[in-house]
Amino acid sequence: MSAMQPVRMVVMGVSGCGKSTVGLMLAQALGLPYVEGDDLHSPENVERMRSGTPLSDEQRRDWLEAISQRLAQAHAQAAGVVVSCSALKRAYRDVLRRGAPDLQLIHLHGAPDLLARRTAERVGHYMPASLLDSQLAILEPPGPDERAMAFDIADSPETVVVRILARLQQATAAASGA
Repeated sequence: MSAMQPVRMVVMGVSGCGKSTVGLMLAQALGLPYVEGDDLHSPENVERMRSGTPLSDEQRRDWLEAISQRLAQAHAQAAGVVVSCSALKRAYRDVLRRGAPDLQLIHLHGAPDLLARRTAERVGHYMPASLLDSQLAILEPPGPDERAMAFDIADSPETVVVRILARLQQATAAASGA
């Protein structure tokens, strides 16, 4: 994949879709730095979520700005980066694109029962399974103009990463006229 230009991408989706797992594996496969978006939440937001309270748009603003700044740094340095971030609404993704106008979205999605099972089975994460329904309710899947690729999570994370890499390679080949 050495012919690929440095890519700034966000692996997005609701809780339990595997953003962190797939994002880290993808970053490793591409030889890019990985940023866990959850690590950029304020302690107050983490406590809200831990207690089962969904975040408001206002409460997400500083978090989205922090992620956008990480993307902007990579963009300014013409460097690639993979970030995991729920990016549930188009307005949230618009904030992220301010940092990296060429942002590539990787939207992980799956059946609600699979997402619920995965969320309930997670160990050591502050996001309770009870918040999945609120995330599904506000999810706005990326539109055709958002440079997004969608992948079903029914398969293993390894298989999903292989599919992502193949699609990225195809997009690179198409862009170079190959």
